[in-house]
Amino acid sequence: MYKNALMLAVLTLFTLVGAAQQSLVSNYSEQIGAPLDGHFRVSHIAGTEEAYLTPIHQSSHAANLLQLKNGDILCFWFSGTQEGQSGVAIVVSRLAKNSRQWTVPKTVDRHAGESYQNPVGFQAPDGTVWLFHTTQEAGAGQAHSSVLVVKSHDNGRTWGKSAVLFDEPGAFIRQPLVIMPNGYWLLPMYYSTSRGITTGAESNYSAMKISANQGKTWKECDVPSSGGYVQPSVLYIKHHYVAFFRSRFADYIYRSTSPDGCRWKAPVKTSLPNNNSSIQAVLLRDGKIAMAFNDVSAARVTGKPAVGPRRPLTVALSSDEGLTWSAMRDIEKGHVGQPGSNPLPKVPEREEFSYPAILQQSNGNILVAFTYLRKTIKTMSFPESWIQK
Repeated sequence: MYKNALMLAVLTLFTLVGAAQQSLVSNYSEQIGAPLDGHFRVSHIAGTEEAYLTPIHQSSHAANLLQLKNGDILCFWFSGTQEGQSGVAIVVSRLAKNSRQWTVPKTVDRHAGESYQNPVGFQAPDGTVWLFHTTQEAGAGQAHSSVLVVKSHDNGRTWGKSAVLFDEPGAFIRQPLVIMPNGYWLLPMYYSTSRGITTGAESNYSAMKISANQGKTWKECDVPSSGGYVQPSVLYIKHHYVAFFRSRFADYIYRSTSPDGCRWKAPVKTSLPNNNSSIQAVLLRDGKIAMAFNDVSAARVTGKPAVGPRRPLTVALSSDEGLTWSAMRDIEKGHVGQPGSNPLPKVPEREEFSYPAILQQSNGNILVAFTYLRKTIKTMSFPESWIQK
């Protein structure tokens, strides 16, 4: 019966996507064992719901979520043949307010000879949707990357042309922009001064870009002693700022604070492990922090840049601004014996659940979007209480 439902869902989806995508969707659906149609269904994990978004290219990675003022939620990610190759695009899917199904993704930005990565969406107070993303020459690595911006004036349905925002070599982004109490904009940044995420990656460092004029100009604030600590996820809590960092050393998630968003303390390790892969935190309405991350570090912590498995994927709660974590629960565990101990190569072959994005929906549920096997983006929804069981 389940197989019949799966076949029906795939056939229905074929009417919505191009012929070139049909084989991809069909193959991936069969391999994953679920329809890749964006429709929320009850998960095998009691108390949660899940939806697999429709892939339009071979590889999918690095989702980010944006909840619009009209109640819609946008999910951005990059998609193409393989990370770092020519023509890797930024795509977007929409979960309309009160809908149970994500739309088939559309391409926002793509350019032959360039590889786009790490989209970050933001809706300005005037309603304009800004989409920041990185670009690098195909096959050249990250050391000469820059950051582009593309805008939409109709809630992300149509987009203008992209333009260079930050052209400092190695400029990279990953985490959402924060509107400061004074109306200034704070965009977390980092500089990928090495070609990749291991050799020489101890020289990568974080900074904050702050704009006092709605993105027209920006000043940069360094994060001291942040060599090897990147992709800061920044929250404004009780009149100050807290940031959490990915570690190139694949040891722990690191934490820093600032009184004003510009003057930062040196990052210090938390109790949560890190595998040199992305994390993301969100401030919930009850004042707790929810963190999405891979609950694993490298097999051996050596003090040098390293990598660890990209599984399991876990959510954790903190009631004291990330100093301690009172509850945590896996949302994807993986399978023992499957490839995953080495998170390279970046192809849809190994078992990987990574690069989570997390937000709290208008109904109070927590929504997480993440890379699923590099084949698609999976989203999961559950109440905060589910983490505490």
